[in-house]
Amino acid sequence: MSIVQYENRNGIAVIAMNNPPVNSLGYALRVGLMESIDQAMDDAMVRAVVLTGLPKAFCGGADISEFAAGTFSLAPRLFDVITTLDNSPKPVVAAISGACMGGGLELALACHYRVTLADAQIALPEVHLGIIPGAGGTQRLPRVLGLEPSLNAIVSGATQPAETFHGTPLFDEIVTSDVVTAAVAFAGRIADVRPLKRVRDMKVEHPNADGFLDFARQQVKAAFPRFPAREKCIDALHAAVHMPFDQGIDYETELCETLMRTSESKALRHVFFGERATSKIPDVPPDTPVRPVARVAVIGAGTMGGGIAMCFLNAGLPVVLLEMKQEALERGIATIRKNYENSARKGKLSTEKLEQRMGLLQGSLSYDDLKSVDLVVEAVFEDLGVKEQVFRKLDEVAKPGAILASNTSTLDLNKIAACTRRPEDVIGMHFFSPANVMRLLEVVRGARTGKDVLATVMGLAKKIRKLAVVSGVCDGFIGNRMVHQYMREACFLLEEGALPWQVDRALEKWGMAMGVFRMNDLAGNDVSRLVRQRQYVEYPDMKFSGIADKLCDLGRYGQKTGAGWYRYEEGKRDPQPDPVVETLIVNHSQEMGISRRKISDQEIVQRLIFALVNEGAKLLEEGIALRASDIDMVYLAGYGFPSHRGGPMLYADNQGLYNVLRAIKRFGRGTPAPDLWAPAPLLVRHVAERKNFN
Repeated sequence: MSIVQYENRNGIAVIAMNNPPVNSLGYALRVGLMESIDQAMDDAMVRAVVLTGLPKAFCGGADISEFAAGTFSLAPRLFDVITTLDNSPKPVVAAISGACMGGGLELALACHYRVTLADAQIALPEVHLGIIPGAGGTQRLPRVLGLEPSLNAIVSGATQPAETFHGTPLFDEIVTSDVVTAAVAFAGRIADVRPLKRVRDMKVEHPNADGFLDFARQQVKAAFPRFPAREKCIDALHAAVHMPFDQGIDYETELCETLMRTSESKALRHVFFGERATSKIPDVPPDTPVRPVARVAVIGAGTMGGGIAMCFLNAGLPVVLLEMKQEALERGIATIRKNYENSARKGKLSTEKLEQRMGLLQGSLSYDDLKSVDLVVEAVFEDLGVKEQVFRKLDEVAKPGAILASNTSTLDLNKIAACTRRPEDVIGMHFFSPANVMRLLEVVRGARTGKDVLATVMGLAKKIRKLAVVSGVCDGFIGNRMVHQYMREACFLLEEGALPWQVDRALEKWGMAMGVFRMNDLAGNDVSRLVRQRQYVEYPDMKFSGIADKLCDLGRYGQKTGAGWYRYEEGKRDPQPDPVVETLIVNHSQEMGISRRKISDQEIVQRLIFALVNEGAKLLEEGIALRASDIDMVYLAGYGFPSHRGGPMLYADNQGLYNVLRAIKRFGRGTPAPDLWAPAPLLVRHVAERKNFN
């Protein structure tokens, strides 16, 4: 079937884009559009044109893959198509349904009229790729919508339903069904109306536009200091107010092309493709049969179990929440209700939806209530013996074909699966706390996990709005295996002369959402200690600093005890540097015979981030992670890594792997943990072969 379909309906040419799934404006579609427009212009019997797309997507915008391939600017460019529509001597009506985003909206704005379905989704989301609308969006949208709503739409990149714009010149007609028929009828009515209505001929009207834009600029600078695209949006809107249209278009193009070359834009484009790549598993075809999941059980009603239950309740799935004691069960259910009530108070959830979700929740004290569920997620204490006991019981009661999932964050999934007679049904679903908020879901594939089970869980992740990344089995999987090295090195920095608040401040200034010691206080230092105690036995040659254990010996487990690496005032979560911790660290250094020295923020960041990179390279070498971008997505979605840097592996690429390897060798000289700084063989090979991770 042709990528562009052409039909003459009684003198109205209907040009339909047909490039599934979202009608991205790649080279072939641009050529097809130009040829169809020329055909309509050359046909004397055609009085007007209707431009439409797929039911689910009028047009999703530019083909982002062309940015890297270099075909983005190959003629005919999107700008050429838009100019052709704008200059058409015959009226062109856009018939919009589904997604109308980015270049798709710019295409529609170049048409003389726009008819849309009320539920069509409208956006100029280019800022999420570190650029601005580059095909007239910043110049045309304020002319039809006004300066303030256009600025809000362009700077946020937010998607809004078309009905939001009822009564504005953005849409000439909003319908509820059969938008193409409505647009053809509309085109017939206006076919002979002249002069043609062109957005470019309109003016941007706003009282005190300069004052408004200056105020907006200050807000954007404060809110997005590391993302230049948003401020450049305001520059482009300023041009829309003050420059002639063609000059404003040229300025917009210049800004967009400059931004496209920035490291921030390259990182955000890496995120765009990386998130889509996570679902591609080489030996699991897209058409792999999946198992039905209509009813879920969660074992454990604590913080993690309750959050996991909410993920499924939010997606409309009934959940059985199992606990061993009535008091713990009631407390867990009450916490879930309280979380929903907090959302309702903030206007994020209606009372009706709150009660609908709570109505899907069934509390239980008996494994017998799990006999009919399709998926069980275990979220009990992080101890192998405890989890093995749970899975033996599940093996007895769960129906054939039920998926048995563990929320373990570090333990050997293959040992857990071996406790059952159906290891092919066992998989890891490692949620991140708070589970109902964090996007990341590490999907751990055991040695005998069925391909249909893996495909089912990956599909289910989308339903519960999680970014699922597949990991093989190892201690800590992708995220926590790397973070263990991150934390080990952070404690060695304390021994040498740093303090927790200096380390955290350096990381946060660099862009991390939370420093390593604040993160541990939030998660619970007792949790980290439990992992270390297991590692002391399983990896006797692995060297650790003793500082973290000494902290736990004082009962300083973090926020939950009011004291950890920091102290916390009652009812507050703000970390306060504590002289007690400083004394503990300084005394420890003296006991170890270490002369403390001043450590720069640059050294702190390099040692910690390159510790992540080196371990990530080992994960790739071992096949635990499928691709470098998967590691990046884990750290962006689960560990607060700054998106403008694109993840640890992309950051290493951008720094130059030769420079990274050189620094790792330098850090390894005289280290108390030679295993941590032993260069990953893959990193060494990549440097020798002049390759990157991504």
